[in-house]
Parts: sequence; C-alpha cells; structure tokens
Amino acid sequence: MPNFVSLRLAWQPRMLSILRIVVGALYMEHGAAKILDFPHQPNHVSYAPLSLNPGVQGLLELVGGLLLALGLFTRCVGFVLAGNMAVAYFMVHAPRGFFPLLNGGELAIVYCFVFLYFWVAGGGEWSLDRLRTSSSGSAAASPSRGWLRGTQTDPHPSERTSALCDPDRVRGFGLSLSVFPRVRSDAGILSVEAGPQKPPGWFA
Repeated sequence: MPNFVSLRLAWQPRMLSILRIVVGALYMEHGAAKILDFPHQPNHVSYAPLSLNPGVQGLLELVGGLLLALGLFTRCVGFVLAGNMAVAYFMVHAPRGFFPLLNGGELAIVYCFVFLYFWVAGGGEWSLDRLRTSSSGSAAASPSRGWLRGTQTDPHPSERTSALCDPDRVRGFGLSLSVFPRVRSDAGILSVEAGPQKPPGWFA
C-alpha cells in the first residue's frame, strides 16, 4: 500500500511549481494579446507604450507572466503583480458595482491572491530560483558576515530573500510585518512561527 502522506509531501512543492507555471503562462497570454496582438482579440486596441493600459499593463503582464512561469525572482514578481491586480480591480471593476460577480472582477481578485501566495511560498521545486540558489549552495556551509551575528550560521540560500521581497521585512503604513506570525516556506511547505507578543514602539 503506497504511503500517501509521503507522496503528498513529495508532490506539494512540485504542485506549487505546476500552479506557478500555469498561472504565469495564462497571465503572460494577456500581455501578449495587448502588445503582440497574439492571440487576436475582437476588441483589440493598438498598443500605446506611454499609456497606462495597454502600455504599462501589457508590459507587466508579458514580462511578469514570463518570469513567473520560469520561476525567476518569483517572490518579487508575485509582490508586484499582486499590487498590480489590486489596483486594476479598484480602478476598473469596483466602480461598476460592489459584487465581483457583477462587476467582472473575479479574475482580478483570484490573480491578486494567487500572486500573494507566490510571494509567501516562493517558486517551488521546479524553478530557476531553486537552480540559482542551488548553484551557490557551497557558500551556505560557511558563516556569512553580516547575515546573522553570534553563534548562528548562515541559512541555506533558498531561505534568503531580498529586503523588498521578504514578507517578514516589507514595511507598509509605518508598520513592520515582522510583528505578525512569520510564514516561512521550505521547499514549498509552509510553517508558521509565532511573532513577538509586544511590538516595540507600539502604543508609546
């Protein structure tokens, strides 16, 4: 009898990668239709590079979708595209009505939260990010200056993210997300660590 728990744990990061590839390809298709007119849409508007839509939006969809499908800079791309979809919803769909079913904004909401998930979970096992960090894996065996001081050693490169793309470090509205429970991803498997109970500087 197969061990379904082991099978599920083995395929969890792989299914994350499959989801990322499919979503990235679908999102890239929107940008290709706007910029390259392929596939052709009956309501296609000629591409204007200096416009907001299809200019900037088309580039975000084409380039962002491609990077997402390849799994390159997944966390950064997911963060940017999630914000893009949130702005698109409130600019285009929300004025048409409150309910997403009626204002046509269901897909924008789904994209937004899927991209947020990629920001937290990363690209999964089959991604260029994983290959990129694995190539520098030899450096993980030695302590790194300035990364963690004291007796702790340098974490594995797959656990590193830039300050702008780390959900624990991004600051918004003057608050640090590090005061909330930390969500960490190791090979696509999420775990939650408790954050500080009393954030410094609050209610002072």
